[in-house]
Amino acid sequence: MNYAAPVRAFLLSHFRDVQLVLFDEQVFPEAEADVVLLLADQYRSGPSGKMTVRRTRNAATLATMGPGLSWSPPDPSAKWTSSLIDPGIGAILQQLTDLDRCCRLEAWGDTTLGMVTGNNGYFAVSPQRAKELRLPADELLDISPPGSSHLRRLSLTKAMLTRLGREGRAIHLFYPGDPPSKAATAYIAHGRRTGVDSAYKCRVRKLWHRVPLVPPADLLLTCMNADTPRITANEAGVRHLNSVHGVYLRESHREIGRELLPLASINSVTLLHAEIVGRSYGGGILKMEPKEADGWLVPSSTLITRQADALRRMKNQVARLLDAGRLLDAVDVVDRELFGKSGALSGEHGALIRGARQILADRRQTRGASGR
Repeated sequence: MNYAAPVRAFLLSHFRDVQLVLFDEQVFPEAEADVVLLLADQYRSGPSGKMTVRRTRNAATLATMGPGLSWSPPDPSAKWTSSLIDPGIGAILQQLTDLDRCCRLEAWGDTTLGMVTGNNGYFAVSPQRAKELRLPADELLDISPPGSSHLRRLSLTKAMLTRLGREGRAIHLFYPGDPPSKAATAYIAHGRRTGVDSAYKCRVRKLWHRVPLVPPADLLLTCMNADTPRITANEAGVRHLNSVHGVYLRESHREIGRELLPLASINSVTLLHAEIVGRSYGGGILKMEPKEADGWLVPSSTLITRQADALRRMKNQVARLLDAGRLLDAVDVVDRELFGKSGALSGEHGALIRGARQILADRRQTRGASGR
């Protein structure tokens, strides 16, 4: 969420002179949030409509800062991250939106939080653990296991889920019947003995041992990312925990969205915009909440439908690159077909987009490394 939007709007509306210092490294290693130095002068003499932005490596280099650059945000409440990149980027992104080449993710459907168990170690169980506890199959629901490392591909299939289970991942949610089976009753008693029922999310439920369910989503969206958020097709039809978000596509977009949006989202525009709308956390992690995801630029259904055949032809190639950890190579492949050959993005604009994304990603990772 754009938590500080009212503060940013207030500053530009009420002060005549606003100066901002952005640090490449973490100022307070223990703090996960970004830290800036703000200088505001001449209160009630605004609006200024612009600010001077300076960038420095850390607190020790403050004395050697340059004069900075003047930045006029298109929206006074907009995140200050955009001040670090070429001012023309905003116009390029707006043009892609105006021409229906890109759209906000909310145009595709609704992005929501996953299920909150209150204790994943108890409620999320592996097939081996379920067998040890003798839990019957009708008291286990299939889930995407906690975390998101397995969602760096284009789809989560039933075969992949089975393999994850064989590797010991927790692919089941304990969801006892009413009344619970004998085995489930014993496991519930174990939960009481070990204090699971006293966790906040558990004790506020009518039945502490039954997790409120959400239906299986069409797509799964990773929310904590070292590189970039990923959209994965939920081909296995499983439910998801709150370590990822679910995207529920509109009926009119469901078929093409499930098939090709995960692939089409591996592009330089979407990667850049993730850095703009997301938040940098400790360790260089890029976090995206559902409300931020709503405003995230992804290829439009119009563009994807127009380029559907080309996207289908490259799908296996991109999948292999992602499996090999070659994200940026996969991005190049998608960019050429989705934006280059369709004429949606010129070579010059594409280079600007990729360069801007690299600037923001490098800064995020530098800050993450300095906070360790």
